[in-house]
Amino acid sequence: MADKIGIDALLDLSGHIIDQAGGYWVKIEAWRVDASPAIPHGIRYSLTLHNAYGTRVMGFDNAHAIRPLGQNRYSGHIVTYDHQHRHAADKGVPYEFQDAYQLMKDFFAEVDKTIQEARL
Repeated sequence: MADKIGIDALLDLSGHIIDQAGGYWVKIEAWRVDASPAIPHGIRYSLTLHNAYGTRVMGFDNAHAIRPLGQNRYSGHIVTYDHQHRHAADKGVPYEFQDAYQLMKDFFAEVDKTIQEARL
């Protein structure tokens, strides 16, 4: 039940842009899809932090598979779709999706951390 409420909250935020300190802003996109091995929770999402110039500087999404760390190919490895981009050039590191509330909590904690580090 709690996961359904979390998913509904994430879906309600989809399409919203949320201003942050220092010219940063957050964009949230989420929609239901059929559950699959790549997306077992049945939600596609992209939560991104952008700077004042519109450049994505950090984000969480499941739009594409990422290669296991240190590997050049997907063959023979578990393919992870849920992942985090830690900076603008980052190809992504695995993110363990637990539920929609935890996703939002983790994302906004990273938003605060990224903005704080940029101020130093």
